[in-house]
Amino acid sequence: MTFQWPGALWAALALPLLVALYFWLLRRRRQATLRLASLAVARAAAGAGPGWRRHLPPALLLVGLALLVLASARPTMKLLLPQSERTVILAIDVSLSMRAEDIKPNRLAAAQEAAKAFVQSVPRDVKVGIVAFAGTAALVQPPTTNRDDLVAAIDRLQLQRATATGSAIILALATLFPDEGIDTTGASGRSPPYAPFAPLGGDGAAPRPAPVEPGSYRSAAIIMLTDGQRTTGPDPLQAAAMAADHGVRIYAVGLGTKEGAVIGFDGWSMRVRLDEATLKDIAAFTQGQYFFAGSADDLKEVYGKLSGKLVVERQTTEISAVFAALAALLTMLAAGLSLWWFGRVA
Repeated sequence: MTFQWPGALWAALALPLLVALYFWLLRRRRQATLRLASLAVARAAAGAGPGWRRHLPPALLLVGLALLVLASARPTMKLLLPQSERTVILAIDVSLSMRAEDIKPNRLAAAQEAAKAFVQSVPRDVKVGIVAFAGTAALVQPPTTNRDDLVAAIDRLQLQRATATGSAIILALATLFPDEGIDTTGASGRSPPYAPFAPLGGDGAAPRPAPVEPGSYRSAAIIMLTDGQRTTGPDPLQAAAMAADHGVRIYAVGLGTKEGAVIGFDGWSMRVRLDEATLKDIAAFTQGQYFFAGSADDLKEVYGKLSGKLVVERQTTEISAVFAALAALLTMLAAGLSLWWFGRVA
């Protein structure tokens, strides 16, 4: 537990003084009682005495004051809280390298099965959209809660040439922020330089909102699955910078074996490898996370973890209200017991 205003804890030094004041007043009361004609008369006047009940209300009040001091220091803790991400874009690589069979039956088929299991496992109110990318990126399913439409879109995925990782990120952002006029010409394979939050059009056009802290936009996330290096399209790190400026997290999933695989097409053969360094940078830029999936079972496990991330997340949360509520409860309990047992609050 940490405190946003630790200086307020100095007020706790007054608590021992209150304890000392309480016992001093208690001693003065006893001395006043003993001034009666005799000790026997004093005992008869006081009766058996309240015993431990006399000290319980003040003790509860003291604990309540201590909790109030803690509340004033604004304590924070890391807690598992419901996640507010409610739109997820699945960006799935459909380049020719996805037909490699180092993951059975092949990479694309394994990705499709895991993606279908994922869309069925996330909460029903989470909208999921699907972007397929190879040499270009295309929105094959706008965000929806209809699981049947999502499964059908995943089943329709077809292999194509090249890999434009940056295009997938740009198109996913344009889908999440349709009113910002994000330039998606990069999604078609061209690679304009990224000018963060430049005006949307010519002279007099309204500028985009100011960049936000990376990872701070909790209403959406991008999950990108790819098995190879970028061969065309915009720089994926520039695209990741755009996502970071929007506060959107990217969870990158690297699919395939560490050593890569050899594929053949049109009489040619080549080894396709994972570009893990770039995928890790994309995740790091956006405060997301990188996962390696070297098998179909690994991929299912990754999607299971991501499904859980959309439900709860460990976040630093202020809990001063909890301490303040406990302090108020103990104070009311102390006053209630004092009225019940002694007919007075003090």
